Amino acid sequence: MILLIILGILAGLCVPLQTSINTKLGSYTKSPILASFYSFLIGTIVLIIVNTIMNPQKLTPSFIMNQDFSYVWFTGGLLGVVFLTGNLLLLPRIGAALTVVMTVSGQIIMGLIIDQFGLFDADIHTINIGRISGVILMLLGILLMNYKKKSSRVITTQSNYTNYWMILGIMTGCLPPIQTAINSALRYEVDSFYFSALISFAVGTIALFILSLILVRRIRFSFHQPEQGTIKPIYFIGGALGVVFVTTNILLMPELGAALTLMVVIFGQMLMGLLIDHFGLFNTPKFKITTRRLIGAILVFVGIVILKLF
Repeated sequence: MILLIILGILAGLCVPLQTSINTKLGSYTKSPILASFYSFLIGTIVLIIVNTIMNPQKLTPSFIMNQDFSYVWFTGGLLGVVFLTGNLLLLPRIGAALTVVMTVSGQIIMGLIIDQFGLFDADIHTINIGRISGVILMLLGILLMNYKKKSSRVITTQSNYTNYWMILGIMTGCLPPIQTAINSALRYEVDSFYFSALISFAVGTIALFILSLILVRRIRFSFHQPEQGTIKPIYFIGGALGVVFVTTNILLMPELGAALTLMVVIFGQMLMGLLIDHFGLFNTPKFKITTRRLIGAILVFVGIVILKLF
């Protein structure tokens, strides 16, 4: 169990790295949607290679044609794209910190609901006082880690509908747990978490390809920008990090349950976010680790321990 929790934390570390790298790629594509398309495409290629080695029989036409193709084949990847698009809409309107708080809150709420009712064939983990206490501690920790004074918040687009955007943030945050639960159900349908991850990535790649053609109206971009020079190969590894994250979630959810899987992954995200901020990695602005943010991280960890115990 402890090893699975550590694995979940390591998977969570990948998410801020992937976001930072995709942001760098986006500075060359001049479109976050196009950057996401290439990230998904690379992840799909990585998973094709992995499945060729681990599950070559599942890539054969006979295996594919014998499947029922239920909704779990298509919805997981689409939900990932909707979550991505939702974040693209939220970030400039309510700021980065509030986007994190709202979407993470949605993830936690939906994780508890999935556990309580065993949705999408997930194992039932009933809600009790201990689990609620763990969630509350986590939310307090996340608020402490992301809170900024009103004067220092950066919102690039002023909006008179902030409360509605916050509600949208919670609704958007509900999608990743559903995606993980659906991908986990697909894992049992195809008898492989590698292959289920490939299906999710492939569907997402196709959806982003269509979005790029409709919204961006191109899929080409220049590998050289006058102000930045030639693109670095490291800017293309975001897709591989996404593979680690998605595949690990599919592996962990049946073992840890939806809520605990989310908690450990979120904890990993917060840790890497703190490190990126503290050291200014990938040329991001530096935000030193303060006592308040450190206390927030400790509260998140304590919340995970309580969830594990209950």
